[in-house]
Amino acid sequence: MENDKIIEMINNNPSIISTIENPTEKMKILAVKKDGLTIEYIKNPTDEIKLLAVMSNPLAIKFIENPTEEMMIKAIDDGWGNLQYIKKPTDKVIRLCIEKSGWAIQYVKEPNENLQVLAVKKNFDSIKFIKNPCEKAQKEAVKSNYTALRMIKNPFLSAEVLAVKNNESVISSVSNLTKDKIKLFLKENILVIKYLKDKITNEELKEVLKESLSKEDIDEKYVRNFINCSVIDKNNLNFDIDKILFIYKYGSKKAKQIAVDEKLKLY
Repeated sequence: MENDKIIEMINNNPSIISTIENPTEKMKILAVKKDGLTIEYIKNPTDEIKLLAVMSNPLAIKFIENPTEEMMIKAIDDGWGNLQYIKKPTDKVIRLCIEKSGWAIQYVKEPNENLQVLAVKKNFDSIKFIKNPCEKAQKEAVKSNYTALRMIKNPFLSAEVLAVKNNESVISSVSNLTKDKIKLFLKENILVIKYLKDKITNEELKEVLKESLSKEDIDEKYVRNFINCSVIDKNNLNFDIDKILFIYKYGSKKAKQIAVDEKLKLY
């Protein structure tokens, strides 16, 4: 069959290259330009043909052995998911991909701390794709969104504390609730008491509050939440505490100022 006839056939149907024995370089180039995936049928393609194939269809990267970094970048420019088809991505390619989407971390074997943190900063829920996320990545994820704690199999205590501080409802995702952990959480977010009414006594709660409210650098939000928390109140069945009197007796100067301001807002 004459070359011109074959060229015409490839132009109309590039996949026909798979049936041609010893195709010329011109035929190969035409085939991959028309459809990059036809590189699957080309034996020992040159780097030029490989690059043309990826430029035509980024998915062609899955059929390319030993792609250059340029080819890898072309592939992920089209979509971060193409990282899964690259056997040995360079550090630069991995980083560029994660910068596009933190979810790309799922295609990285044993990602280091920097890559883990980069991923969760981009997408907090990418933490679910990291087998054993480092402490820094866990904290970064829950700082972005407290619900990330529910996606971590073995969270560090520091990550649990940070998540609970951001939102008390996440306490339901914390396992192994010891008395010490409960007190620690209460010191960070008093509203946790809504979920722990049966796990701490009135006297234990008072000890926690004495320590927290006596701090000169007490968080303003903590004081206001304490005052407005209906679970803690005078004559309450579980926690009988006169909150204003309690702050007057044990609170720091800052805590007392915030309390006065909060009470004035109620009148």
